[in-house]
Amino acid sequence: MIAPAKSDLVTVNVDGKEIAVPKGTNVIEAARLVGVDVPYYCYHPKLTVVGNCRMCLIEMGMPAVDPVSKAPIMDPVTGKQKINWIPRPQIGCATNASPGLHIRTNTPQIKDCREGVMEFLLINHPLDCPICDQAGECKLQEQSTGYGRGYSRFIEQKNVKPKRTQLGPRVTLDDERCILCSRCIRFCKEIAKDDVLGFVDRGSYSTLTCYPGKALANNYSLNTVDICPVGALTSTDFRFKMRVWFLKQTNSIDTESSVGANTVVWSREGVIYRITPRRNDEVNDTWLADSARDLYKPVRAADRLGSPLVSGSAATGEVAMAKAAEFLKSSAGSVAVVGSGRSSVEEQFLTRKLATALQASTHLVSRTGEGDKLLISADRNPNVRGALVIGLIAQLPKSTLGELGAAIDAGRVKAVVSVGEDLAAAGLTTAQLAKVAIVYLGTHANATTAAAKVVLPTLMTFEKNGTFVNQQFRLQKFFKAVPGPTGAVEDVAVLARLVAGCGGAAVAGEINTLWTTIAAEVPALQTVTFANLPETGLLLDATPWATLPFVEGETLHYKPAAQPASS
Repeated sequence: MIAPAKSDLVTVNVDGKEIAVPKGTNVIEAARLVGVDVPYYCYHPKLTVVGNCRMCLIEMGMPAVDPVSKAPIMDPVTGKQKINWIPRPQIGCATNASPGLHIRTNTPQIKDCREGVMEFLLINHPLDCPICDQAGECKLQEQSTGYGRGYSRFIEQKNVKPKRTQLGPRVTLDDERCILCSRCIRFCKEIAKDDVLGFVDRGSYSTLTCYPGKALANNYSLNTVDICPVGALTSTDFRFKMRVWFLKQTNSIDTESSVGANTVVWSREGVIYRITPRRNDEVNDTWLADSARDLYKPVRAADRLGSPLVSGSAATGEVAMAKAAEFLKSSAGSVAVVGSGRSSVEEQFLTRKLATALQASTHLVSRTGEGDKLLISADRNPNVRGALVIGLIAQLPKSTLGELGAAIDAGRVKAVVSVGEDLAAAGLTTAQLAKVAIVYLGTHANATTAAAKVVLPTLMTFEKNGTFVNQQFRLQKFFKAVPGPTGAVEDVAVLARLVAGCGGAAVAGEINTLWTTIAAEVPALQTVTFANLPETGLLLDATPWATLPFVEGETLHYKPAAQPASS
């Protein structure tokens, strides 16, 4: 394919530094490229510009030209073209880069303007930073320190506004802290397409509220908390649970669908407290579905598997691995391997290796639902594309294991390896499960673990490293945020040992080393290593699978499924 042409570049001058940027670039973004900070509250790169807060005031000028001849007017002192400066400050958020644009961000006039804006914003703002849930990530705190006067001339009583208002099931409002930036209103209207928020009353009495009879209840409501620059909007689930400066941040991927939204997992001392979006303009911009933020809660669920089981009794890992290999080798040639669209690329690669060693048929379970045309796709597996890329499956999975059930009833399958899939939920009956020796690798107890000969506890996504291929065929990596429970072993280590125990060639059970083998055997991944994979992912060539109907009617609505340009 032909690479797209580069955007037209224009030269702008920021505080005496010239920089070439694409025409139309927002001045705030242009200044950031030369290390100049233009403070703001209401501006957001993914929302429309409204100019509410006036914090981003700048001085702006253009090269002077004769109005008649259009010839440049030169400065006799400097010998350079004269710059006509607009006498009053302009808002940077509503100014886009144009040829010859000059801006100044650090003059005495601009400093005075910023201090005045900060003074107005703080007039009715409560002085409760020590108990505010936004402390540590509050833009008002940061900018009052960096751009405020450090004192207030206001001696009157502050206005009292509603506190602890439930805007919806997941968002709590403290309206005294609201600075009327309208980010939340614009997000609901422009991105979530759920126009439920607005301001009522006027002046310093303005209040954020929901329209009568409506609530902020859509599946993207917590994005308003993410983009709130102050402590007005807070997560009902997270508020007052932990100070953010105590939390470790780990990059991860949303596993609830094939979109592969980028996330950050916030944890402390092995406990996850929240999940927030991570910016990736090629996948999810800066947004995340509310449902993705609850995916960590099963990590500490009561039904979490903690120790290996052999015929329902606790066993050591060594004994369980030996029994699993014994059951499978004795049934070689009549084994079925059920992989998972929730497994990582590395786990699927080793699942394929295990199937080859056992001369086994391979199966994958499809999960589908209604897509929302944003960040929840109809395909609810995060890595079906990965299974195609590494060759675990050659065709799209079905929603049930009907073919496997028929093979069990016919006696062609005597043992089944399930990698994280509840076979009963996938359509196998209790009678069919009783006919075969089941080796189960997974994280939580279910009907399959109750029927399994061997249960090998493994880790959840938050407890390991790995990669997924999303519905753009973008390979993205995730990292271990917290340790797994005692007795659970990393999936790639378990699978590698099973491969060796069942007569397959020895293969690494560690991610970085394993990628050497993957790159050597999978043509689409021959230049990839886990270490060199970019944080925003790597777009693979999807040509071999371009015509496959993954889910009827499914398209990647939020971002176009772009293809890599040919070299």
